[in-house]
Parts: sequence; structure tokens; C-alpha cells
Amino acid sequence: MHVSKRLPSLRKTALALATGLAASLTLSSAQAGDVEVLHWWTSGGEARAANVLKELMEAEGHNWEDFAVAGGGGETAMTVLKSRAMSGNPPSAAQIKGPEIQEWGELGLLGNLDGVAEAQQWETLLPETVAEVMRHDGHYVAVPVNVHRVNWLWANPEVLDDAGVEMPTTLDELFAAAEPLREAGYIPLAHGGQAWQDATIFEDIVLATAGTDYYRRALVDLDPEALGGEPMIEALSTFKRLRTLMDDDMSGRDWNIATSMVIEGDAAMQLMGDWAKGEFTAAGLTAGEDYLCAPAPGTQDAFTFNIDSLAMFRVSDEGEREAQEDLARLVLEPTFQKAFNMAKGSIPARPDLDMSEFDSCAQQSLADFQRTADEGGLMPSMAHGMAVRAAVQGAIFDVVTNYFNDTDMEAEEAARRMVNTAQAAY
Repeated sequence: MHVSKRLPSLRKTALALATGLAASLTLSSAQAGDVEVLHWWTSGGEARAANVLKELMEAEGHNWEDFAVAGGGGETAMTVLKSRAMSGNPPSAAQIKGPEIQEWGELGLLGNLDGVAEAQQWETLLPETVAEVMRHDGHYVAVPVNVHRVNWLWANPEVLDDAGVEMPTTLDELFAAAEPLREAGYIPLAHGGQAWQDATIFEDIVLATAGTDYYRRALVDLDPEALGGEPMIEALSTFKRLRTLMDDDMSGRDWNIATSMVIEGDAAMQLMGDWAKGEFTAAGLTAGEDYLCAPAPGTQDAFTFNIDSLAMFRVSDEGEREAQEDLARLVLEPTFQKAFNMAKGSIPARPDLDMSEFDSCAQQSLADFQRTADEGGLMPSMAHGMAVRAAVQGAIFDVVTNYFNDTDMEAEEAARRMVNTAQAAY
């Protein structure tokens, strides 16, 4: 993907900042040693994980100004960030990921973390897949917090046992489990009817039905032949079948509420990234005993990744700059990497850490990350902002969620719309 194309909303931001960049370096309300951090880690497990970093920063003498914006997919947080940037007053650091890091870098608004990177030897510490996302124009502008696996299936073993079904490893097994689960009084698949959640399970289905090579062609490279071809039509048809596994009250439901349905035994399973594990952990549950994890059915050879990262905005105040550098350094130190990721459900951004204290799901995730990286199955998540720019992602979201919720729209029509909207947005 060329990095010169920008979101329409960021084009407006660029125009506003053409005359306001100097103001962005002087109008910040933060004082020496203060660091304002915009993020969307607001659910139980996520908030607990973010607090770890806050405590570490305060132990170093800095003041953490928490700027938490609720919304599991981060869309609301990005809207707030653009508003702040356009007013010439961006936060010190913001949770930005994937291609959007490049967009903010192109606007000349991000700081330089090369000094911290050199001191901590990020070049050897980080997998190249992770490191390349953190760089703009050859310079480090962001620090990775973790690596999430998106293509997970979570399940309540007591519910499965009560219905007499096994943890499904294929889509056929997943659909076959629905009838006995419903007869036993359970919702087969917990889901939140939000566009980003629809897209999350959609990309799982694309991987399961068409494989990694096709996934890359369609959802990363945006190849029109792939987006509108027979594999996409098959994936869309299977995707809509998943509605038969869900309850009628899912519209607007937050992802963590769907996770709680599995925890409480109202639902059997959930397709969601490993941040869901943070909710199980916060509930005091043990992986492999109180809940089960497995790759989304049919995606065992793939690992769709979502890397949370903190990008640093340019500041003029020396104390604030030092606080930013300390923040970047602390994020990659073992103390935070272990504590944060054990609470969040993800795996460390640096693979050299001892994983013996992590649960079995995390240990499997790291092993699968390394294996799929070697085998070519490591895929950036389209649904979570790692594969395409936000304008393209938003266009795909619209098609996916409209199709999923429209009983009359055929898969062929959705595939045609996928091609047209992706090309128009790009």
C-alpha cells in the first residue's frame, strides 16, 4: 500500500494544522513531567492493564493525565484525537496503530523515539513485523505495547459439557454444535452487533473458507478480483449463516458484555480477539479450566494480529519530552510487558521474555505467532486497523455490517459493493 494517500478527515486535519503547527508545540496544557495519554482501554481488564503503566510512570516522578475514551474499536478515540489535533492541542501520547501511524507521521506531528530505540536496542529486541509498524520514514515514532491475536474462539466448558458438544475446530463443527446448545438452553455464539465486531468475525470466516493467501489478496492488497470473486461470495454466505447462532438482542452490545455472557454461562462461545481473555482474568477464571481458547474454527494456520501502540506527538516542553521518552522506555521494559499483557490478554511485543507465568492461552499464542511468522500465516487484521487505512476499512465495515443485517441482500451483491467501495475509498 502506498503511504502517500490519506484519509479525508486527516486531509482536513492537515489543512487546519498548516497554520497551527507552531501552536501545537506551545499550547499544550501539560507542564514539566506531565504526560497526557489518550487511549481506549476502558473495560475491566483493559483499565486494570493501563493502570500498570500509570503507576510505573508515577513511580518515576511523572504525572499521568489519563485521557480514556470508551469504545472497543477505537473509533470514538480517533475522532476525539483529530479534534484535539485540529485545535492545535494534541495529547502527549495516543493509542494509534497500524497504517494510521503513517498518516499522522506524514502530517509531521509525531515525535522521534530513535534515542530510546537505540538505547534499548529495539532493532534486535522487536520482531521486524512489529518494528516496521512503529517506524515512519525510517524513524521510530511509536512504541508497541503488545501483540493481540484476533482469530480466537472462547468457550465456557461447563456449557459445552452440558450440551454434549466438543470445542469446534472447523466451521462445520461450529454450526453442528448450534442445535444441541440451543436445546440445552444456551446461546451458541455471543456477539455484539457493532460494525467492528461484525468485521472481526467476517475476517475469521474469510480465513477459514479461503486461506491466508486469499485473505492477503482481498483484505490487505485489495485486489478487485479477489474482493469480488467466488471465494468472497462463499465467505460472505457462510458469514451470514453465523446469525443463526446468535441471539436477537445483540444489536449495539459491547464486546465485553458478550464476553460476560460466556463467563456467566448464558452463551457457549464467542469469536473475539484475545483482549477478551482480560475479562476472564478479571473475573478470576483460569485458562484451560474455567474457560477454553482455540484458534477460530478453520484458522489454525493463521494468526491475525493487532498491535496496540502509543505514538508520541511533537512537544516543545523539555519536561514533557523527557516524560514521553520515559513512557516509551517503560512500555518495553519486562516489568510492564509482563504485568500489562497478563492483565490485557495479549502477548508481549518482545518475544524474549519468560512466559512461564503466563496462562496456557498466551503461551499458545506466542508459539503460534512465531510459527505462523515462519510459515507465512501471520496476517494483519483488517478489522482492527492493521491492514488498510481507515477510509478503506470504514468502507468495508459498511458493506459487511449492512449485508450481515439485511436479510434480503445476496452475497453476490455484497461482493460487488466490496469492490466498488474499497476502490472509491482508496
